[in-house]
Amino acid sequence: MKTYNKLVRDRIPEIIKADGENPKTRILDDTEYKKELLKKAVEEANELLAAGEDKKELIKEIGDIEEVLEYIIKSFNLDGGEIEKLKSMRKEKRGGFDKRIFLECTEKV
Repeated sequence: MKTYNKLVRDRIPEIIKADGENPKTRILDDTEYKKELLKKAVEEANELLAAGEDKKELIKEIGDIEEVLEYIIKSFNLDGGEIEKLKSMRKEKRGGFDKRIFLECTEKV
């Protein structure tokens, strides 16, 4: 038996059955679902990091992250327009990542 204990895509149980295994699943309530979506975002971000410079893997993982973020926005009833507005405001106020600045440390002056 292999234990997963994680949110999976809707067709994963039928794919597992087609591979000759018997998946044990349950349906999450709203609170569990939101928590698992947030955990899934972290999981996908870690997979993005592991992709390194493999463009095919990067594209796949970025797509997965975007999809999970869409479900987070939907399940938490967030306003996509407000997210974009705040993103723009933060970029204007704090900058983007164009200059590739890596902060190593700070010292008191």
